[in-house]
Amino acid sequence: MSSADKPLVICLMGPTASGKTDLAIALAGVMECELISVDSALVYRGLNIGSAKPDYPHHLVDIRDPAEAYNAADFISDANAACEEIISRGKTPLLVGGTMLYFKAFLEGLAEMPPADPKVREAIYTMAAKHGWPAVHAQLAAVDPTAAGRIHPNHSQRLSRALEVYQISGVTMTQWQLKQAAQAGQLPGDRYCIRQLAICPADRKQLHRRIELRFAQMMQAGFVEEVSRLRQRSDLHRDLPAIRAVGYRQLWDCLEGNCSLSEAEQRGVAATRQLAKRQLTWLRKWSELAWIYTDNEGNVCESVGILGPSEHLGQYSSTTLALKYLKPTIPIT
Repeated sequence: MSSADKPLVICLMGPTASGKTDLAIALAGVMECELISVDSALVYRGLNIGSAKPDYPHHLVDIRDPAEAYNAADFISDANAACEEIISRGKTPLLVGGTMLYFKAFLEGLAEMPPADPKVREAIYTMAAKHGWPAVHAQLAAVDPTAAGRIHPNHSQRLSRALEVYQISGVTMTQWQLKQAAQAGQLPGDRYCIRQLAICPADRKQLHRRIELRFAQMMQAGFVEEVSRLRQRSDLHRDLPAIRAVGYRQLWDCLEGNCSLSEAEQRGVAATRQLAKRQLTWLRKWSELAWIYTDNEGNVCESVGILGPSEHLGQYSSTTLALKYLKPTIPIT
């Protein structure tokens, strides 16, 4: 089947606070898209303010209790089912969000690895509590230097999983991933025409200002009260993936008396900036992306991979520029 005969699936990426949700909603109104959230926090019920949960309908929002785990493998299954459902209604799936691991897993698949072993994981966390996560990183580097090179020494969840996989199976995570074989028809690129877009402010300082503003708005909207309600549940604790989400873990620490509210807010903003930096690092290494860069007013100021050499931005909005890339046959006015 040629690319022109395959159903269109759009992937819209970008760092946090970049304007990707607004662009996705605008595209949905023109192209009859249904939005699929690609966000590891939006899947959880009760995480509303701190996750900037949108009012516009998205698939894969509020599908898990925060006491439950949700991972990339779950996302692959859910996203594929959502795409098939949307296409069956004659509409276009538009995946939008900032959890880059989920995008990568959806587009490339995951190797089949051993399931989690609570006893092995507990032993790893006990070692980390005694010696620190850099010691866990050093142990991983000794058996799987490739994985260790991709994982920051303080990224506890990824470090724990990589070392756990090796200790359970005797095979490194890198070796498991190398065993992955993309069988015909299994990956989205075999079934769909995939178009990938990224949106981001051209000025990093502007992105930081937007992050600060959004965090302040979350605080005014009752973010502290939201985290306080979560803490009242006896089945929730700080080591759960939902509670480790950026912003939530900083306010959780504050409510446990480990820092002041002002310090928690500063740490939350700093952690969000670090998240945006990681997202941009990932995106800049990703092939097949068309880029839309915006200025301080949100207007398009640059694009990569969309306009031809003789074309100019002119008065393009981010929506019309995206449409030019996604649907060249649609007249752009």
